[in-house]
This record gives sequence, structure tokens and C-alpha cells, in this order.
Amino acid sequence: ACVCVSTICILVMALLSQHEDEHQSYLLCAKIDNAKNVLHLLKAINFKDTATVFASNNGLKVTVEESKSMQANAFIQAEMFQEYSITEEMVTFKINLNVLVECLSIFGGSSTPGVTPALKLCYNGPGSPLVVLLEEAGVLTDCKITTQEADDTLDFNFSNDGVINKVIMRSDCLREVFSELDLSSDLLELYMGPTHPYFRFSTFGNYGTNHTDIPKDSDMMETFKCTAVTCHRYKFALLKPSIKALAASQKVSLRVDDRGFLCMQFMIQTEDNHISYVEFFCCPEEEAG
Repeated sequence: ACVCVSTICILVMALLSQHEDEHQSYLLCAKIDNAKNVLHLLKAINFKDTATVFASNNGLKVTVEESKSMQANAFIQAEMFQEYSITEEMVTFKINLNVLVECLSIFGGSSTPGVTPALKLCYNGPGSPLVVLLEEAGVLTDCKITTQEADDTLDFNFSNDGVINKVIMRSDCLREVFSELDLSSDLLELYMGPTHPYFRFSTFGNYGTNHTDIPKDSDMMETFKCTAVTCHRYKFALLKPSIKALAASQKVSLRVDDRGFLCMQFMIQTEDNHISYVEFFCCPEEEAG
């Protein structure tokens, strides 16, 4: 039995050493002590099969899009990783997000108290797979996920200069609002303005028109900056994927620009108390009224 244990230990150390040598030539290599932190953020945008990964010195941005009208971005800052190296200014590739999340869930999603599986991600350029190396309690799992050349992603050209109205609130409040919305409605209307009703969500479903108002002086409200009235409608189907990010977040910022584009930014705290962000951009469907 002792010989078997020694053999296993030597094998694991040999594999780790082999990967260490290989990582010297990778374009991108990132290591984190707790794989759950990455999994947590990826799940928040996991509503489509594929995602585009943008890697820079700042970290990873994982982008998912829907119908050329909505975009979700998860930001995994370089500071979250214990090791992070990139040899080019920008590295991009497309990957099957479902497969990546499934790999991390099966091999790195341990629910054992006190156990935090380590994760190493490595990529070596066009045509090469994303190497996913997970280690937990001495058990090493090596996955290779096929990648593709990245497609062009949408540029919503959403800048602070164009923002008219901005609200920052506790996620608890918005979760309650979303839970009470009429899901039979195809559209969600968002009203923001300096006067009553200030901040209103409206639906138009099988049960007629319903309004949900949030007072600007609510305890749930952290920031309320509305300089003019904006009232736009958005396809409910495009906003529903954001509920995953909302469920995982502590605070949410909603901004509307002069074109009616909506940006929802969710502040998510990881198990290691690191603050990360997931954002959703959505085009207005039609003008209200």
C-alpha cells in the first residue's frame, strides 16, 4: 500500500512539473487558488453556448451576446489570480462556455467544506485548445477545450458622457421587483426621472398594465442621479438572462444614455471577498408612448 501511495504522489508531482515546463511557452497562463471564484462569474453569463474571451494585462473579459441587441461581460481581474502572465497585448478566442462551465462544475465545484480546488488556465494561440488544469486534494484533472478564432463583438459605444440617468441600489430590492413582474409581458418599460414616479418598472401582459415604483429615498437606494426623464421599452427576453447575475450580486447599477441604451452592472463578491463585476448592455426596443 505504501508503494502505491508513493507511486501516485510521484505521478502527480511529475504531471505538475510537466505542466510547469509547458506553461513557459503559453501566450496566456493564469492560476487561481479557488476555482469557484471563476465558476461563480462565468455562471452569471452562461445563457448561450459560446463566449468570446479577451485577455489583456488587466485580466480576462468573457463576452456573450444575444440577437445583436444584448451583450453580457464578466470581468475576471488579473488581481484575482495568484499567477497571471500574458505575452501579447491582447489575446482573443472563442470557446464553448457550456463545456467550460461544466468542466469547472464537475471537477472544480467541490462542496466539501474547507476544500478549494485550484485552477490553472493556459492558451497558446490560434488553433490550440484552452488547457484547464484543476487540482484538489492531490487529484489532478487535465481538460483541453477546443477554441475557435474570435468573431467581432458588438460595440455599444456606451460612455459616461452620454449617460443621462444613473441609479445604484442594493440587489435585494431589484430581485424583489423582478420576482413580481408579469412574465407574460413581452416588454419591460423603464422610467427614470427627477420627479414622481422617479423610478418605475412597467409591464404589459395578460393581466393588463402593471407598475412597480421605487422611491428615490428608499433605504435600498444608494445613488439616484436623474437629470431628465427617460422612458424606454426593452424586450423582456433580452433582460431575463441578467437575473443570474442579479441573484449572485450585492449591488446593481442601472444607467441609461441619451440613445436609450441600458447598462446594468452587477457587483459580485467572491468567496475570497474580491469584488468583481458583470455587466449587461441592452438596446431599447421602442419608444414609450
